[in-house]
Amino acid sequence: MAQIPPKPWPTGLAEQLEPLVRRVLAPNPSPYTFTGTQTYVIGQSDGPDCAVIDPGPSDAAHIDAIMAAIGGRKLTAIMCTHTHRDHSPAAIPLAELTGAPVVGCAPLSLSTDLPRSDEAFDTTYAPDRVLEDGEAMRGTGWTLTAVATPGHTSNHLCFALEESGALFTGDHVMGWSTSVVVPPDGDMGDYLASLEKLLAREDRVYHSAHGAAIEKPRQLVRGMIGHRRQRENQILRLMRERARPVSEFIPDMYKGLDERLIPAAEMSVSAHLIDLQKRGLAVQLDGVWRSD
Repeated sequence: MAQIPPKPWPTGLAEQLEPLVRRVLAPNPSPYTFTGTQTYVIGQSDGPDCAVIDPGPSDAAHIDAIMAAIGGRKLTAIMCTHTHRDHSPAAIPLAELTGAPVVGCAPLSLSTDLPRSDEAFDTTYAPDRVLEDGEAMRGTGWTLTAVATPGHTSNHLCFALEESGALFTGDHVMGWSTSVVVPPDGDMGDYLASLEKLLAREDRVYHSAHGAAIEKPRQLVRGMIGHRRQRENQILRLMRERARPVSEFIPDMYKGLDERLIPAAEMSVSAHLIDLQKRGLAVQLDGVWRSD
């Protein structure tokens, strides 16, 4: 996991990343959001229309910054990769200000007593249109195609900007850390399958919701798959040594981990264990896991 860079961060500024892409950083830094959530405005800077990807938290200053980045253009779509609370809540006020439809991932309702290690789900999210894998939104000089990537959440989408070869990866692949996969909605098997799906693509660059642009995307994805397989092998080895609850995997697997991130590590290990259980490689009884 990358260290959070020193301030000042470009919060609220519209940064031009490429001709069709501007980035606006929300003021919500945390151990799970890095310097904050990045909203993207897609379209020609002097064109008649644009789209917004991941409007972010419902923060008045951030919404004002998005509106400034839109300028005089018509907002034709507010597109959400998934419905964690740092990604989609600003969709409602932005839609009220602009009249634009909310388009993208499906709504998700999840009740769980498990401890949360990621942003909670946005229960206000109500899309006007849900995009299926391969469906597109189009504007003047831009096309955004949905790429279904479940795993981090069951409703996660990426969006491919066809004209430039950029892929907006939300939290599926990030520019600062690996994604947290939180059961029961998050699914490690789906997450790995989605990584393999991206590895088979030929996107030029990834723009994620957190962290810098990823200039060598396939190299990173290949490394992420290897990292997850390494974690899986660690878990199998530790279970062969002795049966143990989830909490007792952490000291051996995450040396020197920031205490604030222990819940995230436990959720990640749980996701691996559930996947191993589905594959007949692990069993659980009364909260204790062993190899099968």
